[in-house]
Amino acid sequence: MTDPTADFPAPPTRLLMGPGPVNADPRVQLAQASALVGQFDPWMTDTMNQTAGLLRGVFATANEATFVVDGTSRAGIEAALVSLLEPGDRVLVPVLGRFGLLLAEIAERAGAVVTTIHRPWGEVFTPDEVEAAVLQHRPKLLALVQADTSTTMLQPLAEIGDLCHRHGVLSYVDATASIGGNPLHTDDWRLDVVTAGLQKCLGGPSGAAPITLSPAAVDVIRARRHVEAGISDGSAGRGLRIGSNYFDLAMIMDYWGEQRLNHHTEAATLLYATRECARLLLAEGVPRAAQRHALHGGAMAAGLVGLGLDLFGDQAHRMANVVAARIPAGVDGEDFRRELLVDYGIEIGTSFGPLAGTVWRIGVMGWNARRDAVLVTLAAMEQVLRRRGVPVEPGAGGRAARRHYDEAGAL
Repeated sequence: MTDPTADFPAPPTRLLMGPGPVNADPRVQLAQASALVGQFDPWMTDTMNQTAGLLRGVFATANEATFVVDGTSRAGIEAALVSLLEPGDRVLVPVLGRFGLLLAEIAERAGAVVTTIHRPWGEVFTPDEVEAAVLQHRPKLLALVQADTSTTMLQPLAEIGDLCHRHGVLSYVDATASIGGNPLHTDDWRLDVVTAGLQKCLGGPSGAAPITLSPAAVDVIRARRHVEAGISDGSAGRGLRIGSNYFDLAMIMDYWGEQRLNHHTEAATLLYATRECARLLLAEGVPRAAQRHALHGGAMAAGLVGLGLDLFGDQAHRMANVVAARIPAGVDGEDFRRELLVDYGIEIGTSFGPLAGTVWRIGVMGWNARRDAVLVTLAAMEQVLRRRGVPVEPGAGGRAARRHYDEAGAL
């Protein structure tokens, strides 16, 4: 019989080159190992304020309502949608892949009337297509994903906020997979709500969901403010109460604001991780981080082509940090991934829905957006391809990647 008190084995060391999560930056891991502090300790509230200030730089916003929802990136998505939407509200979701479908489902669960428009997986919407749908359906909220990792496409956003403002529509963007590695300008693009996660380009662990809310979005949420009975501050509730206690952004804003009205026990170690992720990004410089992801993501794409693989989707609109390559005919994609993991300790991803078993998704982001991670992954993939009888010229993937680095110039 196994001794239940025996030590558990240490987790294996992996190079996580899939669509996320990725290996956390060692400095973020060190930050997580710091001492726990009570949620109302002045040091903790100072840390919350520091984190909010840094996140404004990450989101490129002056929004006062910028903070963290405790939970994975999906917690931020659900908090945004359940707090913005009342039953019967109309929502428009342009769907590029799996995660647009997720936004539609969460909005439906909130009781909204959801309309979806679709592009084939591997394509993006033009602003004219989005505006035509807004004019046709007249939603309260437009919800879309900036970078859908299921297809690796990056939806252009520069004109989306303006068109929403022209037509009296709130905009919500899920930037989980894009923030920190692709341009995102919340204020300049006039986006109302943006949510994110740490586990991709920000180089942290899953479990914290940064969010920023425009004054217009705050007004919508504040109009539904109800304080939990056990901590009532004496104020009367307003509007229809938000349908989730944990994801009630009106109460979470009270917790993060000057009032410090208790809502939950702050996840201290994830707060430390969030602050360090944000600090590291701003120290590097947001534009420079985007250039780094574009450089190494481009090298990975060039290397995959050098291995003889076909890239999936509209490459003019591919996100910088994840590349999809078609699985060669006759190769068992899952068996390939298994050997890459077992023999080389490298993880890459598959995909979902119509792309399941059709493409591999290789991520180059956060701490792993660096030259050695790219070249090691390509070298290992070459060996596993050759063992499956795929004709690959020795060293071709690495040469193509190095040629890309030479032409692009190293950061």
